[in-house]
Amino acid sequence: MEDSFAGRCVLVVSTNYAPEHTGIGPYSTQIAEHLAASGADTHVLAGMPHYPAWRVADGYRGRWRVRERRGGVTVHRRRHTVPPHQTALRRALFEASILAHGALTPPRIRPDVVLTQMPSLAGGVLGGRLARQAGVPHVVVVQDLMGAAAEQSGIQGGGRAAALAGAVEARVLRQAAVVGVVHESFVDRVTAMGVPRTRVHVVPNWTHVRGPSGDRDRTRARLGWSAGETVVLHAGNMGLKQGLEVLVEAARLAGQEAAPVRFVLMGDGNQRAHLERLAADVPALSFLPPADTEDFPEVLAAADVLAVTQKASVLDMSLPSKLTSYFMTGRPVIASVAAEGGTAQEVLRSGAGTVLAPEDPKALLAEVRALADDPGRAAQLGERGPQYVEQRLSSRAGLERITELLRIARAAGR
Repeated sequence: MEDSFAGRCVLVVSTNYAPEHTGIGPYSTQIAEHLAASGADTHVLAGMPHYPAWRVADGYRGRWRVRERRGGVTVHRRRHTVPPHQTALRRALFEASILAHGALTPPRIRPDVVLTQMPSLAGGVLGGRLARQAGVPHVVVVQDLMGAAAEQSGIQGGGRAAALAGAVEARVLRQAAVVGVVHESFVDRVTAMGVPRTRVHVVPNWTHVRGPSGDRDRTRARLGWSAGETVVLHAGNMGLKQGLEVLVEAARLAGQEAAPVRFVLMGDGNQRAHLERLAADVPALSFLPPADTEDFPEVLAAADVLAVTQKASVLDMSLPSKLTSYFMTGRPVIASVAAEGGTAQEVLRSGAGTVLAPEDPKALLAEVRALADDPGRAAQLGERGPQYVEQRLSSRAGLERITELLRIARAAGR
């Protein structure tokens, strides 16, 4: 980073932060630690670690405020509600608690620039408020679009919440000095909110995990996956928008055929208990807890196929962060998602996988069988993932794109 940030104070506002190691948390963490390593006095206003389990992590339960140093960064945590089951009302209470506590007890610093990671509406409002109070630029990076998420994800009460969430989101983005979006598919929706196109920049997420380095056969043996079965793995959050029922039903169909296929759901989330009940009589599907940071790439690489799924209604509100990790492993990706959405566009652009109609378990299982029957094609798809990462998704390039947003904002003086 240029010397202009050395010695300056940067505030990152992100509900999600380390030790969360999936979703948005790793990106917020790497951004803050990169800024700190570059000489900035870096602070983070964050929530209590809770994702993807939607349970407050051990060591943080019952605590109202925590100030800690991690990786050269000062992290200010504020307590908030953590709904184990998602409805529009519970999500609203979650956001309101983040906003109230953050507004009442903000970090006692005077930043030179504020960088907010959304989808948290409360984070966006807080970031804008703190930037205005300090008279400094506010930069927003849009990971998910909350108005669209409420509309498209199928959350209970989401239809009523979509208009309100969209209005708050639009106001935050219009008032920001610079808006970064993680995929081109977000641009039209953001500009339709009234944000000038000149202030919108595409800043793709990067791969925040290392490539696999262990013995693949040993990892499979440790996990109980035999050499003769095809393993289809979904890793990450088990929420509403993922529509993971399609994998349960594909596993149910697989159990009726001779050639062994194992479906594995690894991770946590507010839909995990529901999925476990749904799959109680499906022997071809199993569950794993979230892998730790070191083991995560090894488990991904031990699978034969990596799956990303979304409900058919999910179009332009989210780009799964798991894709960047998937591409790093050298395994082929099957995307059961809407063809017109950003997730499909990213998989096709990488050349590392195939896109199928969402919520179609028969088509998904057929594609798994096709890849198992054609190992040459599967290997070719898998090889393109790391190549795509090197060309477009390196952490060095990703972090430089983020710091460039800060430079643009400061130069504009907003």
